Amino acid sequence: MTQRVAIIGAGPSGMAQLRAFQSAQEKGAEIPDMVCFEKQSDWGGQWNYTWRTGMDENGEPVHTSMYRYLWSNGPKECLEFADYTFEEHFGRAIASYPPREVLWDYIKGRVEKAGVRKYIRFNSAVRHIEYSEENDNFTVTVHDHNDDKIYSEVFDYVVVCSGHFSTPNVPEYPGFANFGGRVLHAHDFRDALEFKDKDILVVGSSYSAEDIGSQCYKYGARSITSSYRSAPMGYKWPENWEEKPALTHVDENVAYFVDGTSKHIDAIILCTGYIHHFPFLNDDLRLVTDNRLWPLNLYKGVVWEDNPKLFYIGMQDQWYSFNMFDAQAWYTRDVIMGRIPLPSQDEMRADSAQWRIEELKLETAKEMYEYQGSYILHLIEQTDYPTFDIDGVNQTFLEWKHHKKEDIMGFRNNSYASLMTGTMSPPHHTPWLEALDDSLEAYLANGESSEMKKKAAG
Repeated sequence: MTQRVAIIGAGPSGMAQLRAFQSAQEKGAEIPDMVCFEKQSDWGGQWNYTWRTGMDENGEPVHTSMYRYLWSNGPKECLEFADYTFEEHFGRAIASYPPREVLWDYIKGRVEKAGVRKYIRFNSAVRHIEYSEENDNFTVTVHDHNDDKIYSEVFDYVVVCSGHFSTPNVPEYPGFANFGGRVLHAHDFRDALEFKDKDILVVGSSYSAEDIGSQCYKYGARSITSSYRSAPMGYKWPENWEEKPALTHVDENVAYFVDGTSKHIDAIILCTGYIHHFPFLNDDLRLVTDNRLWPLNLYKGVVWEDNPKLFYIGMQDQWYSFNMFDAQAWYTRDVIMGRIPLPSQDEMRADSAQWRIEELKLETAKEMYEYQGSYILHLIEQTDYPTFDIDGVNQTFLEWKHHKKEDIMGFRNNSYASLMTGTMSPPHHTPWLEALDDSLEAYLANGESSEMKKKAAG
């Protein structure tokens, strides 16, 4: 009897899993029956932008944390698919830091070419997954919002691809209840123009704090203050951006910091991270971890060691992203299809423990992305996923970090060579700080940007 596989989520991880199976079918293999459940009305996961916050049109928690004017904060060359390049998709080389709409178009292009949309049930929120030891299968219960009905189906395997950047970690500080401005988490940030001419406080010192603060600067915030818990980001910030040590409390319009200083504030944006959240899974199936490079209980980073018919894709902290999801999806596919035999549970746990030991030794960013790169290479060497220049990607990461240290507001103006084709990316037609139109059309336009044309006309 044909095996059935349930894929939870049609974001980049779920799309990678669909593509992995389709790739095997394309080469003549018989693949399992697949059903991908996606609670949104379209695929793309995080990259599927919506203006909504809180609840979506179906009363489900909004998944995406994307906002208007978001541009890639790392070189596209570090996330390029090995089997579908940017040049293939766009018909030419494009600049190294695309905005959200351009990246969404790219990741959709590969799966549209593969013809896997037919496997996805949209507006379908997974409510519960339960494993039966007696029958050795999973019952997946789903709310179909298209017809407003709840139903269950049985599957032999489940692949969780629901991501871990959609459920915010929201701390509370004394005084929040009486603060006179807006307090929001980065998950609900949608438009930097909301904070034009305002003094904003960004709580946090990681990538979302860096990028949201930069967006607010670009679109006219009067001042940006970012507070850190352990160490400042330490970039060469503009004159109206300062870093402060930990926030202690606020009153109606003033924020107070652990060093005794204070600052007038109009709005507070919490860039305080996300939690791994799987409300549809019982404890015996549910991954519990913080955001780190090696979560325990996942053999090779994907196989649930307590039940190796359950898999998780993309649950690690991410230097690599799309091509790591591919490596994991191809490996998962080959385990399900019997191409890769699994060792005993004790052997799986021992292997994971060794990866964790190595993770705990990491101290620098360079060591971290090289560790993740070696993990990806370890996976793809066991499958037919096209190998690519991991060392070259690591070198690009190194250059990217250097460019950010040199010019945090201008690093997106740099170009890198594709690690898949060798083609050097052209510079973008408009410096990032001046590129106020982030649409696909404006980005791909040749010659003058729309902003330059308006200036010339005016």
